[in-house]
Amino acid sequence: MILLRHGQSEFNLLFGETRRDPGLVDPCLTELGHAQARDAAGALADEGIERIIVSPYTRALQTAAPVARALGVPVTIDPIVRERFAFACDIGSPCADLQRNWPHHDFSLIDDVWWPREEEPEALVIDRAARFRSSIAALDGWRATLVISHWGFILSMTGQSVANGQWLRYDPTTPAPQGLVWRA
Repeated sequence: MILLRHGQSEFNLLFGETRRDPGLVDPCLTELGHAQARDAAGALADEGIERIIVSPYTRALQTAAPVARALGVPVTIDPIVRERFAFACDIGSPCADLQRNWPHHDFSLIDDVWWPREEEPEALVIDRAARFRSSIAALDGWRATLVISHWGFILSMTGQSVANGQWLRYDPTTPAPQGLVWRA
């Protein structure tokens, strides 16, 4: 499978400058983030992708839009690939708002409030990534799957830190990474 971290968000830009939570709820992509999404769409054109799984956060959905359009493949929204809930940006938009903003996607299997209500310990993200790894590895088409997700989830899946707009191939049948180091 391929794991793609969403493009730069307004949160990423401000947090990168100050190292403080700017208090943005479910932030959008910056201009750079939109460019990273378009670049990813071009880079992934010849990778044989047949399915896209996307986190319900706006930044992931905005990253998925040009990719799905370019590849012409179906999109599945799945909160299991969401970011670790630790900052204001990890408060999502209610399902009703997502349905209104993204009418071409199916949100019918998502609760109205699909993100945790309190900070999520790293161990829970690692467990969530392990559950996803097991379920995706059981699919015949995992090699042709693109997952558009977030730094913490991708770190939990692979043990690798990826930049905004960066993607990597990952074999979910490999053992889970050990001794993950989360940055502050």
